[in-house]
Amino acid sequence: MIPLSLYVHFPWCLRKCPYCDFNSHAVRGEIPENDYLAALIRDLDRVAGDAQGRPLSSVFVGGGTPSLLSPAAVDRLLSAVRERLPLADDVEVTLEANPGASEGGRFAAFRQAGVTRLSIGVQSFDDRLLAAIGRIHTAADALRAVEQAQHAFDRVNLDLMYALPGQTLADLDRDLDQALALGVGHISAYHLTIEPNTAFASAPPVVPDDDLAADMQEHVEARLAADGFGHYETSAFARDGQRCRHNLNYWTFGDYLGIGAGAHAKISRAGTVSREARCKHPEKYLRHDDPVDDRHIVSADELAGEFMMNALRLIDGFPLALFEEQTGLELDCIADALRTACDDGLVAIDESRVVPTLLGQRHLNALISRFL
Repeated sequence: MIPLSLYVHFPWCLRKCPYCDFNSHAVRGEIPENDYLAALIRDLDRVAGDAQGRPLSSVFVGGGTPSLLSPAAVDRLLSAVRERLPLADDVEVTLEANPGASEGGRFAAFRQAGVTRLSIGVQSFDDRLLAAIGRIHTAADALRAVEQAQHAFDRVNLDLMYALPGQTLADLDRDLDQALALGVGHISAYHLTIEPNTAFASAPPVVPDDDLAADMQEHVEARLAADGFGHYETSAFARDGQRCRHNLNYWTFGDYLGIGAGAHAKISRAGTVSREARCKHPEKYLRHDDPVDDRHIVSADELAGEFMMNALRLIDGFPLALFEEQTGLELDCIADALRTACDDGLVAIDESRVVPTLLGQRHLNALISRFL
């Protein structure tokens, strides 16, 4: 059976970052925690049948800034999940947190509620760079949050960003020095991109040029590899046993339920794959009995492209058999595109596996576009 995960979206932040194009909204007044939790549980009741008896391999509470939730709310949410859905014995439960938007004392309570993994949006340990990207926390806040998280959790992820406004290679090196000194098991490292409909799109900052940004990417990969991190996805690096199971389920085209404002879902049923998207605005989500804005069956042509869009992000590639298992399609439908990608040096193919080459990794969008 196709593996299954659950994504829960929490749509509020203390302040909207100028680069962020996620479904997040700055808090105005008090967060309607109880009302939102009740809406999530109603939503969970709607989707529980889509599990089709499958246990959840992972739960991911993302945002926004979910660490703004009280531990009691997280406990109630996860209790509701356990009451309605079977969980794998080793289920991974991730909660996202931001320094400056969570108190360390909460982390132990989150663990007690059932969270097993904390993902912290550090971005940088340089106060100048944090200010340049509009973060509300300081480097000291970030250090304190990570150290407190490590007291409560065995599995901690740091989000870092590079190619920031005014950042040099030496600045990046200092960020990596600090991240590695903390001894976490997982690091997600993202290139800053200027997305449409963000504050940075309206007033773009001066960022490193393409050559320097490429040098930074290579530097991140080399430093983390030298310290024992395996590069397993475009932006993800992990020590042994620390890979993010939830995100791996996305990249291997598993199924996932999605609840919360703006959440998406992918569900396989009787040989078809359907997608759902919930309304983005929290007030609309709270107000509607059925918050789903869009439901559709994914066509065969779209299905092949969607699989490749995810699986080609994996540094070790994917087994050819996985394509047929997860999509129900024959390999013939991507054979020509695979062959030309191989001829152009973007992927390597043996009898059982497709692996993006270094050239394919560096030109991932161009590689993926061949299958869309």
